Amino acid sequence: MAFCPPFWRNGHPALEFPNVLSYHVAGVKDAHQYLGGQLLLDSGQLSGSFFQRTVILVCQHDADGAFGLVLNRSSGNKVSEMLVADIPENIKDQPLFLGGPVQLSALSFLHSDLFLPNASVMPNLELGHSLDSLVELGESFSTTRKLKMFAGYAGWSPGQLEAEMKRDSWLTHPASLELVFDATPDQLWRNILRQKGGKYRLVAEMPEDVSLN
Repeated sequence: MAFCPPFWRNGHPALEFPNVLSYHVAGVKDAHQYLGGQLLLDSGQLSGSFFQRTVILVCQHDADGAFGLVLNRSSGNKVSEMLVADIPENIKDQPLFLGGPVQLSALSFLHSDLFLPNASVMPNLELGHSLDSLVELGESFSTTRKLKMFAGYAGWSPGQLEAEMKRDSWLTHPASLELVFDATPDQLWRNILRQKGGKYRLVAEMPEDVSLN
């Protein structure tokens, strides 16, 4: 069950998730083409767009398109301020991130633990959209579980992300649980570029408004 109205306070009409949310495990033959489980970073070419200086975790990428979540764009709200549903208090207090510009009335979440044998995004990292699953997570006890909540998502139609990669709109970087959950969001883009070094360090130091350069 997807997080759609009537659970949201903002009153947007209920929408269904697109087919791209159906998880596909790429085979050996085609796995190298796809970026699932990796990070996309604005290469410096996305100034003025929603994706300026964003870091996106690609949760799914296959022949049908791609689905990702922006890791470093806070909504400024807690889950309790945006979601009307009977959920545990520890979930209500979670900060809400803007996962992307598509379908802002839809809620997704990433969660990790020491051992998630069927994790769909990368080892020990699972993507969820189900209210029942979220409630179950909130009611279960684990001192090692981590959770991150998102409104909206970034979506690409078939071939769209590949075309953007050819235009050098995005840089790639290996994802890790630390970067997903523990890094300071407003420094994430700059810190990864600095870590990559060389020309990427120069991109990291560019002014946000390139007209000031």
